[in-house]
Amino acid sequence: MSLSLRLYFENPVGRILEHPDGYAVVQYHAGKRELDYLQAFLRHTGQLLQLRGWNRLLGDQRQMSPYTEEEGQWIVDYWLSHQNQGREVYGAVILPEDEFARLSVDLVEQEAKAAALTYRLFKNEADALVWLRQIPAA
Repeated sequence: MSLSLRLYFENPVGRILEHPDGYAVVQYHAGKRELDYLQAFLRHTGQLLQLRGWNRLLGDQRQMSPYTEEEGQWIVDYWLSHQNQGREVYGAVILPEDEFARLSVDLVEQEAKAAALTYRLFKNEADALVWLRQIPAA
């Protein structure tokens, strides 16, 4: 990313950036996470989307470690729920480099049946951005 992005939030899980084209950039750091930090990280992502009236995000999970079972369940029950998001959100997710992390993302995707977050998984940033930019801004 060559543009200057504004930092919105950062903790040990990762950083959330504001893209001038009207979407959140969610970058995961490498390493293990604590559930509390993951919850704060994703809640802040939702707050940014609501604050700006945005409906799109770029999820960069390339450095991410696998989700634990507890994290995956919380993501499905809370983060992906219509009740939490309040509206449809579109996410272009760049898959983790770690094979086990990719598997954990696949498991969460399979459990998220009626999710408020419509997302597509990509192997690289260029393809993710092409898809994301096709989604009309809210």
